[in-house]
Formats: sequence, structure tokens, C-alpha cells
Amino acid sequence: MAPRCWPWWHWSAWRRTRPPPVGSTPSFLQQFSTQEQPPQICVVGSGPAGFYTAQHLLKHHPRAHVDIYEKQLVPFGLVRFGVAPDHPEVKSYGAEDHQGLEIPGEELPGVFSARAFVGWYNGLPEDRELAPDLSCDTAVILGQGNVALDVARILLTPPEHLEKTDITEAALGVLRQSRVKTVWIVGRRGPLQVAFTIKELREMIQLPGTRPMLDPADFLGLQDRIKEAPRQRKRLTELLLWTATEEPGVEEAARRVLASRTWGLRFFRSPQQVLASPDGRRVAGIRLAVTRLEGVGEAARAVPTGDAEDLPCGLVLSSVGYKSRPIDPSVPFDPKRGVIPNTEGRVVDVPGLYCSGWVKRGPTGVIATTMTDSFLTGQMLLQDLKAGLLPSGPRPGYAAIEALLSSRGVRPVSFADWEKLDAEEVSRGKGAGKPREKLLDPQEMLRLLGR
Repeated sequence: MAPRCWPWWHWSAWRRTRPPPVGSTPSFLQQFSTQEQPPQICVVGSGPAGFYTAQHLLKHHPRAHVDIYEKQLVPFGLVRFGVAPDHPEVKSYGAEDHQGLEIPGEELPGVFSARAFVGWYNGLPEDRELAPDLSCDTAVILGQGNVALDVARILLTPPEHLEKTDITEAALGVLRQSRVKTVWIVGRRGPLQVAFTIKELREMIQLPGTRPMLDPADFLGLQDRIKEAPRQRKRLTELLLWTATEEPGVEEAARRVLASRTWGLRFFRSPQQVLASPDGRRVAGIRLAVTRLEGVGEAARAVPTGDAEDLPCGLVLSSVGYKSRPIDPSVPFDPKRGVIPNTEGRVVDVPGLYCSGWVKRGPTGVIATTMTDSFLTGQMLLQDLKAGLLPSGPRPGYAAIEALLSSRGVRPVSFADWEKLDAEEVSRGKGAGKPREKLLDPQEMLRLLGR
């Protein structure tokens, strides 16, 4: 059972920010009277969407009081737990659950969601005991987005290149013992439909100690079809095409000859069944249905041809999509799309309730997308407040929540508490030349806080 002193985390430190310089007061501030009751606003979730929404509200309302609640003992959500440790500048991902494969055998040991695997090497407490077995030669990643490439890169990167990142020491120890030499990244559609970006692809191509494997047959006729593609898609596909069909230069050819690890993209393949070892105790391979495309471009659909092939492997990581979970029966939720039904962030049929981030629009985009989206939600809330569409009168805010938590014996972790944990992590990492060594055990965190 989880300790009763940490299910929710309260932080209201952001309710007061430095006033803007003289002459730069946002025009939105003029719309609110200083005589009105300060609005009490609750934000559930301290990931990027929560913080950006709070930032917009505080910037554009002179008296807003915003409280942020978080179920973990530490803030920042998947900015902390979802970013590849060797890519600290990339802040993406933002949903709690993953799309299941819904195929036979996915319950076998050796099958993991990429979300859980990322959480494991990033120190997400709920994933710290994942214990992936990396004693196999071949791993298969299902999905061809940036998360799939992140996972492939972590599996293949020489461990000494990760030692100065904030990857957990436990994960680094497992990676040091890894025997994975080949990683296949599998997609249902073709080269024109991959979801990763050119930066991540270029980094994979240049990854030390590895060489790429792409089948030139997958790229037949592609040169003509990419002429009318949008610029970013065209550049990405040209790099794929060059990697698959062009002879590398002398230096690159020599590097590839010496490479001990390989990675490859398998197109037009859809997972059909995870195959078990003879004793039925773990993964031995995956059966892939061969597909073809109906339609063109981004809208093209993969349909099965009736053929299939078996790909031997000892590890399967599913990166076929992410989804949010319903928060409470009183909050509308679309389980198929994994979103809260809303209009520009206003929750349908529930006045006063708003949403932002992936639970608002689905699992697309990166942190810049989330920022813009969250600002829009904040703007809608402020418009409704100005128009008198929200409940009026005194609202108790955190005082009521504090009393409720106290009655249940719950001791929330404060922002000051987080600062103590943060200092401890930084101190532990300093000795190893890392930015931090993340605390993984909630009980240990509470002991450090004197709980």
C-alpha cells in the first residue's frame, strides 16, 4: 500500500510572480478589477501542460491564486521521467498509459511498453522494478516515432557515453551487461509515413559503434513521390533514401565495418503475435503481418496482404501510441481517443472545468505544442471568468483541501520539501560527474524528509 503521506503534492508558490516592468503590463490585466474576489484555480498535474497553464493564468490575472497538485513526490511529470537522458534539451511525451498491442502473447515476459521502459531508465518510481532482461541478441521495437528511436538509441549507445547523464545508476548497470546487438524498429506503413524527426534519425545513423540496415527495395520509386512532399518530410525521406541506397564514403564505410551493433527499419509490417520460447516462459520472436498501403501520404492506411513472417527476438518493446487515463467518473472521458471531450479546453457539459495537454488533444506534438495549447486553455478560462460564466463568491481553495487531507491523515509534500530532495539528488550526482542521481524509492524520499 502506498504511504498515506504522499498521494497528492501541493504547490502554490507560483501564485505570486514578479510584477512586469513598468510599461510592459499585459493588456489582459486591464480586464480584471482589483476589487473582485481572487480566483482560486486548481491545476491537477505538474507536467508541462500544468505548468504552462498556470504560467498563463498568473501572467494575465493580477490576483489569481493557482495551486498545483501532483500524485508523485516530485514535480515536472514526464519532463523528468519521459525524456531520454542523453537528450536533456528534448522535452516530449505526456500521457500516463500506452496503447496495448491486443495480440496473443503480449503478456509474455520480455514484452514491455516503451513508456514503461523509458520510465525505468529515467527513474519513474512505479517503473523502478521493471527489470528488463537484456541478455538476448535481438530486440524489436514496434512503432516508428521519436520514442522508438530514443529507446533504440539507449539500447545501442555505449554505456560509457551515458555515464555523465542523469540516467539511473540501476539502469546503467543493466545496460552495461546488455548483450543486445541488433535492434529492429518496425512500422505498419512505409518510409513516407514514419513519425520520427530528421534530428533523431541523423543521430541514429551517426551513433558510435553501430551501422544502419535499410532494405533498398522499400524505397523503389520514392524519389519521384517525394518531390511534392512538404519540406520537412522531403528532407527526412531524402536522408532515409540516401542511407538505404547510396554507397557510404571511405571513412563511413570503415566505421560501419568496425561496428559491433546494428539497427534497422522494417516497413510494411504489423504485429500479429508474440511467439513464445519452447518452454513458454519468455519471448522468442514476433510474427509480423505483411502490409500494403491504401491511399497516399499521411492518410495512407496499412492493410494486410495475407502474408506473414517471423522475426526472432528476445525483447519486444511496444511504442505504438500513448493515451491518457480517466481521472474520475464525474469527468467526461472518451476512452477510444483517450481524451476529455472539450471545446478549446472547456470540458463539455462541465462549466468551470478545463483541460490541457495530451488529455485535451491526444498524444501529438512536443513541448512547444503543449505550451501553445496550454496557453489557449488558460486564455479560455480567463475569458469565461471575465464574462461571469464561472461560479462567483468566496472559494476556499487549498484551505479546504488541506483540511480534507488532514482529516484523512495525509501529509502533502510541499515545494520546499521538493527542494530538499532536489538538493540531495544533485549532491549524489556530483560525485559521479552527473547532473543528478534520481531518487527512486518513495519510502527513501519520505525518510529524507523526516517522515
